[in-house]
Amino acid sequence: MPLVAHSPLPSFERLNSQHSQEVLSLDQALKQDIRELHIGFLNMMPDAAFKVTELQFLRLVGSSNQIAQFYIHPCTIPDSSRSPEIQAYIKEHYTTFEALKEDGLDALIVTGANPIGADLRDEPFWEKLQEIINWSKANITSTLASCLSTHAIAKSLSRIQRKPLSKKRWGVYSHRVTQSEHPLLLDSNTRFDVPHSRNNDVSRAQLEVAGYKTLVYSEEGGVHLAVSPDQFRLVFLQGHPEYDRISLLKEYKREVQRFIAGEREIYPPHPENYFGKEAAKIVDYYQELVYAAMEQGNEIPPFPEAQIEPHLDNTWRDTGRAFFNNWLGLVYQLTDVDRKIPFPPEIDPNNPLGLNKK
Repeated sequence: MPLVAHSPLPSFERLNSQHSQEVLSLDQALKQDIRELHIGFLNMMPDAAFKVTELQFLRLVGSSNQIAQFYIHPCTIPDSSRSPEIQAYIKEHYTTFEALKEDGLDALIVTGANPIGADLRDEPFWEKLQEIINWSKANITSTLASCLSTHAIAKSLSRIQRKPLSKKRWGVYSHRVTQSEHPLLLDSNTRFDVPHSRNNDVSRAQLEVAGYKTLVYSEEGGVHLAVSPDQFRLVFLQGHPEYDRISLLKEYKREVQRFIAGEREIYPPHPENYFGKEAAKIVDYYQELVYAAMEQGNEIPPFPEAQIEPHLDNTWRDTGRAFFNNWLGLVYQLTDVDRKIPFPPEIDPNNPLGLNKK
């Protein structure tokens, strides 16, 4: 069932008009005798990716075919360094964590963030995120953490220390399902692609020693999907199923522009397994043009984004949709209707999915 446009959040209109995704008006939703799910969306992304990430996650939620209406409640952690434009956007369209606590939620999505240092405890979001996660453990059926928030929550709850990678893990990697019987992977392929983009890693060994279960793993990309010992209350993602086809291209372009501006010493490598033969030819020739122009002191030509884009493939969206469909379906099944308690009394909170423990 579709998202409900219960507020004037611009992403609702964009999904409806530009992405051909059904979004119900509030009047339409109230006329339907269908139970709703209320999902918090904690957006911690930097300004450049703030609205895009919001749209990407809402698209995944809205593409689920569960018999429910999805009310998305975006919030963020106050940050005075944000641009006036994003500050105004937040003021107009976002709510506060305190308001969400008062009203209650069924599930919570926590995005990644832009790291500023090696120690996560020094991040500006650290203290507030601890408060939010501690509240969600007791009051929300399931919390889904993405990328850096996975690292932060794993450190906070389980003393897992992320490790810096020798080089950025950046590209599209093939993954295999390690526990195909888990309901989060119902009807998923046993092997599928997922984009990654990060400089640090939490390993499979670290997670499993702490009691977490790895569900999807890649020899190249590492852990993509893991869950807490109870199998569902906490869901970790290190990959990015929400990414658009051009998300890695945008990141690559930004890194090229940083090189041109003198902000990085080495010209960026290709994101791994992302550029096909034709796209690679275009980006490699542009690199030659950049070097030649810099050598001669000439103006550098614009990045050929429009020429590259038609040669890119999205090989992860269907699997991402299937995963979100399963996650929201389980939230729907396991959440008490009045949302006052995370699990109905007859469900064992230590094994809510009734899985065989191994």
